Amino acid sequence: MNPTSFRPRRRAVVAAAAALPLVGLAACASDTGDGPDLGGGADGGSDGGGSGSAFADVIASGPVAAEDAVAGSAWAAAIKEKGQLIRGGTVANQVFSLASTTGGQPTGFDAGITQLLAKYILGEGGEEKVEYIDTTVETRETLVQNGTVDCVIATYSITPERLEVIDFAGPYYLSGTAIQVRTEDAESISGPEDLTGKNLVTQANSTGIQAIEEFVTDPGDVQTLPDNESCVAALKQGRADAYVLDQGVLLGNSAADPEVTVVGEPFVDDPYGVGLAKDAEGAVDFVNTFLQEIIDSGAWEQLWTATIGEVMDTEAPEPPTPGELPS
Repeated sequence: MNPTSFRPRRRAVVAAAAALPLVGLAACASDTGDGPDLGGGADGGSDGGGSGSAFADVIASGPVAAEDAVAGSAWAAAIKEKGQLIRGGTVANQVFSLASTTGGQPTGFDAGITQLLAKYILGEGGEEKVEYIDTTVETRETLVQNGTVDCVIATYSITPERLEVIDFAGPYYLSGTAIQVRTEDAESISGPEDLTGKNLVTQANSTGIQAIEEFVTDPGDVQTLPDNESCVAALKQGRADAYVLDQGVLLGNSAADPEVTVVGEPFVDDPYGVGLAKDAEGAVDFVNTFLQEIIDSGAWEQLWTATIGEVMDTEAPEPPTPGELPS
């Protein structure tokens, strides 16, 4: 990726005119509200959300856990018994989890992790046995804690504060807080040092708030808005000069809308994890074992290439080590 700005490759940009019912939008801190009309996506064939047959091939080649491994985890055994994985998250992020417009499965990196996990637990065809439940920043931990969802997989940043409330498996991806600007301003802003005096926007209750507090000297007005759509609108309408949030969400915006651009490199580490209830017996170890299997088999790298790799001109990064959580 260009060290000073990000522009998606043309093949990763989806026509904005494509209609898409939006359930919720993932954020570095959350899956919040309705997102922009991101378009495209069918049977693993959406541009940006998953590169056609490459995405489908990754899911088809995913591993299946041994019966005794499933039985040894009360959490996994309960999912196997009900025959369905209930995932909290979003289907409205261009790069990480995007709903199909023609009835296929969602595509994207988080969608792929979800489907691979469902197949790992439920066996062949399990990737199609996922119920996708919308979560918001206000409800996410509650839905994990009360068992409404089995897990949350949605660019969900692992933080010490969140670890006090729920458990996390992973990390399964290392992202970071980044900056998005109007494309016309991409040459004037490249890092947090350029945000002094600038009006900023980020999502309420997100890690972007702390990043601004720690890394931006004397910003102008700092708005906290409830969801990604509102933040993008504030940026495009000139009510903010820059949008600070997790790079994973911002990349999805840039892939969907050429009027906004991600600049510079992430300036705060942001590990994504699978949110799990603290009383979900055997869940963390089971999911970490799954993550390590897809890393060792090469499926993780292939999934990255078919999704995030579609909008980043870099080689696949080294995957993180499951179980190495921030302190």
